[in-house]
Amino acid sequence: MKRLPLKDLLLAQRIYLILGALFIASLVVSNLIFQKFFYWDFFGIYQFEISVGILPYPVTFLITDIISEIYGKKKANQVVTAGIFASFFSLLIVFVADVVPATPWSPIDDPLFSKVFGATAIAVFASMMAYLLAQYIDIQLFHFWKRLTKGKHLWLRNNFSTFLSQFVDTFTVLLLLCSFGKIEWPLFGALLLSGFLFKVLVAALDTPLLYAAVYFFRKRFKLKIGEELKLE
Repeated sequence: MKRLPLKDLLLAQRIYLILGALFIASLVVSNLIFQKFFYWDFFGIYQFEISVGILPYPVTFLITDIISEIYGKKKANQVVTAGIFASFFSLLIVFVADVVPATPWSPIDDPLFSKVFGATAIAVFASMMAYLLAQYIDIQLFHFWKRLTKGKHLWLRNNFSTFLSQFVDTFTVLLLLCSFGKIEWPLFGALLLSGFLFKVLVAALDTPLLYAAVYFFRKRFKLKIGEELKLE
C-alpha cells in the first residue's frame, strides 16, 4: 500500500467515490429495467436475445476490477457491500410506490406500474444472490491471479476472473427467475448462452478501458506495478 500526500489522498478519495457511485447506479438500474428483452445480430455470426438489464451490468465488473487493481481487495469488497444495500433500498422504494394508489388522472395507472415494476422484488432478489456470488468470486480470482503473476499481465486477471464470475452470475439469476416463474424454463439454455457470450464479449472489449484507467492511476499517483493506494 502506498501512502499519499494530503492533496493526492483527497483526489484518490474523490475518484473512489465517483467509481462507487457509477457502480451502484449501474447495479440498481440493471434491476429496474430487466423485463425488456432485445435481440442483437452480431455480424450474422450469432443472434443475442438478452435482457436490457444486462447492458449496464458489465460496467460493475469493470469498476470492481479497477478498484481491485488500484485500491485493493478491501475497497472493492466495500463497494460490493454498498451495492447490496443500495439495491435493497431501491426495492423498498419501488414496493412503496407500487402499494400507494394512483390518482384517476395519473399518466401511469396501478396495473401498468405493477406490470413494469411488479417483478422488481424477484429481480432484485435473484440479482443479489447472483451478484453476491459473482462479484466476490470476481474479486477473489482477480487477486489470486494478481498474486500469481506478481502484478503483471493485467489482461489475464481481468478476463479470467470476469469470465467465470459472469457465468456464475448469468446461471444463478436465470435459475432463480425460472424457479419463480418469471421466465419460462424452455428459454433457460438460450438465455444462458446469450447472456454469458455477451458478457464475455464485453469483458474482452473493456480490457483496453481497464488498461487506460490503470495507466492513468499509475502515472498520476506514481504507482509501481502491483502497488495499491492507501486511502486511510
